[in-house]
Amino acid sequence: NTGMVGYPETITDPSYHGQILVLTYPLVGNYGVPGRELENELLKNFESDKIQVRGLIISDYSRNYSHWDAKQSLHEWMLLEKIPGIYGVDTRKLTQKLRVKGSMLGKIVSSAKNDLHFEDPNLRLLAKEASCIEKIVYQKGEKAIALIDCGVKHNIIQAFLRRNITVIRIPYGEDFLKENPDGILLSNGPGDPKLCVELIEQTKKAIEFEIPILGICLGSQILALAAGAKTYKLKYGHRSHNQPVNEVGTKRCYITSQNHGYAIDSKTLPEDWREWFTNDNDRTNEGIMHIYKPFFGAQFHPEASPGPDDTEFIFDLFLRAMR
Repeated sequence: NTGMVGYPETITDPSYHGQILVLTYPLVGNYGVPGRELENELLKNFESDKIQVRGLIISDYSRNYSHWDAKQSLHEWMLLEKIPGIYGVDTRKLTQKLRVKGSMLGKIVSSAKNDLHFEDPNLRLLAKEASCIEKIVYQKGEKAIALIDCGVKHNIIQAFLRRNITVIRIPYGEDFLKENPDGILLSNGPGDPKLCVELIEQTKKAIEFEIPILGICLGSQILALAAGAKTYKLKYGHRSHNQPVNEVGTKRCYITSQNHGYAIDSKTLPEDWREWFTNDNDRTNEGIMHIYKPFFGAQFHPEASPGPDDTEFIFDLFLRAMR
């Protein structure tokens, strides 16, 4: 991840579930870890209830921290949650290797061995692992959305609660159509979208009913697969708070927060779907939409956290489609 700040939100992002994370910004830990205040029954300063990464690699760790809301150090927090980390690493050199070789399997070990076994987390259904275990309903609003939890970030939920929407958080694999929602939100999450076979089939049914659907990150890929398009693994993914995307057919460029290792193959989109956004760095797909039905997908995070919130208008577009 190439972000300069926001490590508490970043390492609690469920899209990083099961991964070792490298932070390229050299100084980490200097503003500590914030308190665990609740807002709408959700932790305000974190994107989930726990650290999601399996390990953390940084260059320089600041033992001394200073921030008015800091309650503990990064070291104390990781120790409490039993997450290993290592510092003193030339993360810029490591980033150069990852840029050339792509994302790689890795381990943090105390001694080198020649017979290390590497486990590929992408072979597991990570979206189910990162999901909630039971249905949760947040507030009573004007409309209700069924949020299919593949590893949703807290701030996505908060974005809809701020808009006076009832959010029904559904565990991965459960039937969300029985909730009779006004709209369906396919959340972000970790792993290969092609492994989410059950959710892809459920989404196909939702498309037939023409219920408004918004997919974010992994959810956008699942929406594309349900529509008949294909996805593929990126060489090293998009993981930062400063990814530029262009809205197709306009001259608008937005700076977005992203965390995904897979992408939609725009060439495979059915004729009644179109590319909505593209990445200005590598020209890969960053969003899709149906030409005349209320189906939308964004590969980036409109709610940011951390990062810019320039694209929160996508939530409003989705809500207008529900009316």
